[in-house]
Amino acid sequence: SMILHVLRAVERPTSYMVGAKLDGFDCMVDFPEDARVAVLEGDEYLSSPIDRRPKFHLYFPDIALISGIAWDHMNVFPTFENYVEQFKEFTKYITPSGTLIYCEEDPVVKEMVDAITYNLVKQPYGTHPHEIIDGTTYLITEFGKYPIHVFGKHNLQNLNGARLVCLALRVDEEKFYEAMSTFKGASLRLEELAKSDDRLVFRDFAHSPSKLKATTDAVKDQYPERKLVACMELHTYSSLNKEFLDQYQGAMDAADVALLYYSPEVVAHKRLPAITIDDVKKAFAREDLQVFIKGTDVQQKLKELQPEGGNLLLMTSGNLGGMDMERVAYKWVNGHVF
Repeated sequence: SMILHVLRAVERPTSYMVGAKLDGFDCMVDFPEDARVAVLEGDEYLSSPIDRRPKFHLYFPDIALISGIAWDHMNVFPTFENYVEQFKEFTKYITPSGTLIYCEEDPVVKEMVDAITYNLVKQPYGTHPHEIIDGTTYLITEFGKYPIHVFGKHNLQNLNGARLVCLALRVDEEKFYEAMSTFKGASLRLEELAKSDDRLVFRDFAHSPSKLKATTDAVKDQYPERKLVACMELHTYSSLNKEFLDQYQGAMDAADVALLYYSPEVVAHKRLPAITIDDVKKAFAREDLQVFIKGTDVQQKLKELQPEGGNLLLMTSGNLGGMDMERVAYKWVNGHVF
């Protein structure tokens, strides 16, 4: 999404196919006749029920970007080793003498790329230099400092990777930074629901272990002096799978108050073995984790916590037991009774 935003800003006709909704784009698939560049989001999921190849094995890119490898789903790839193998295979489909841009701060990615012996141009990157002033992140560049709307280590890594891709596409680096200063982020990623002088409420699609940790860490790092209440829902097949729960260890440690909701009815509907509140607490390895199985109980807890203030982070791919998140956000920042 960052790459597309920049290419549109510099008026480069581009074919694209990505998953997340992006501000300024009517749809997320387009193939204009005058485009000489195609940007495809790397999707490791299977091509179809009868074609078991991961989608990104069919792309054959000239420039590839691997930002991280985290085994967030076990419904398709049963083991972590099997999951990593899909990325190893993907690198073999990059065109000969093509470019592989990768995050060297991800140890799994670095180990995999270091082992590659075939003919590729390897370009590593890390977290972009930056500073945080009064809740705003500024990129530190040779052209000066640029305030940006997104924040967090994960976003700053992705931004640096997008920079290298755009440079490989002959985009002027200063124009890249100018474009990124107007990037608002992808839909459902750290979406600001409500704000006051000393409170913020964010909604995020985060539900996998790596995204949950990255999102929680990002909000706490951006506002270190504010109390952070993080509320998350286990909703997907993987997240509700008892065998996968241990992947969440430490994922919410950055939050001052950690709340978690799941529905036993949803677990049963997905035909998964039942999980208990103790199972969840043990998996997250956080003794003070507060676990709820009724949406009304989650809202009651937020009502109790509201007078204490701070930032509120709501993370779910569902609806937190039927919660009206916009309404809760408004009441959280305005001090109204829930």
